[in-house]
Amino acid sequence: MLSIADRKIAQRFKQRLQQVVPLLTLWVYGSRARGDATPESDLDVLIELESITPALRQHIRELAWEVGFDQGRVISTLVATREQLEHGPLQADPLIGNLRREGVRI
Repeated sequence: MLSIADRKIAQRFKQRLQQVVPLLTLWVYGSRARGDATPESDLDVLIELESITPALRQHIRELAWEVGFDQGRVISTLVATREQLEHGPLQADPLIGNLRREGVRI
């Protein structure tokens, strides 16, 4: 189960993202979503967008670093479009299957 602190960090990151990009969904997955994280665990997030450019992907990484640094957490981002998640190779990725089972939508 996602901790209150991790939920707040994810919500803060989502707010920052929404200032620069039309965000479809943001999911937290991995050990922090399951509630079995160690203090060194990163906060894994999937960011779903309609479209992405290399410049926007870089900007998202920078925002993740800023928010994570402020909160004492490393935020690891996976950015994908809806098309990639529904019809591309990612749809068959076991990571996406785990995310759908264990992830927390923010």
